[in-house]
Amino acid sequence: MNIYCLADLHLSISHPQKDMKVFGPLWEDYHQKIHDHWQACVKKEDLVLIPGDICWAMSLEEAMQDLAFIDKLNGQKVLIRGNHDYWWPSLAKLEKLPFKSLKFIHNNALLIHGVGLCGSRLWDSEEFSFDEYINYRPNPQARPKASFDDAKIFDNEISRLERSISQLSPEAQVKIALCHYPPIGKDLKPTRCSSLFETAGISHVCFGHLHNLKNTMNPWGSSRGVTYHFCAADEVNFTPQKILSL
Repeated sequence: MNIYCLADLHLSISHPQKDMKVFGPLWEDYHQKIHDHWQACVKKEDLVLIPGDICWAMSLEEAMQDLAFIDKLNGQKVLIRGNHDYWWPSLAKLEKLPFKSLKFIHNNALLIHGVGLCGSRLWDSEEFSFDEYINYRPNPQARPKASFDDAKIFDNEISRLERSISQLSPEAQVKIALCHYPPIGKDLKPTRCSSLFETAGISHVCFGHLHNLKNTMNPWGSSRGVTYHFCAADEVNFTPQKILSL
């Protein structure tokens, strides 16, 4: 079994008016790119991790079209919420969905073929910033920005991450965390999140969220026993990235 990751699908099947092609030619026909690149590398027995910003739906009813698209792709999938997933309901509702290949992390942890999976969305953190690495472009798809207490939201997300980690099965042979926001800076210096991962014995962390990176933006890497995988779809040519093979 191979384990892959692909974040920030931003599917607009339920909301065609929010097609991501407004961000330039890279996003032209991105639904087809995702489908073709995914099917070319992922097999039915594989596992694909999707760390948030799944689709532009505003309700679970609308999201069913986008989730059906993902369900038909090869492999089993594990999803967490991103900052644009306004449709995301409670775990109880997610677990009742009819899609056989989709599983969700929301204040819980999963064990799939010996792989322990945990995580939380996270949020902007004062511990580090990526502003200098991003060619900022306004997002015409996003809601008007509300006034958030970023520190409070981040603290809540840390609590969610701790809760999820605490539910990892002792039978897990490999432990992987999913986050939507980056949990660590490009310099890989210790953060609140990285300390949690290291203490829990998590060996891989997958995330996305960042777009329009400058050429000076280097990939993340490994530090203190944890490998960090940045997998935003548009930054990896809409191709699932292999994390490891079991």
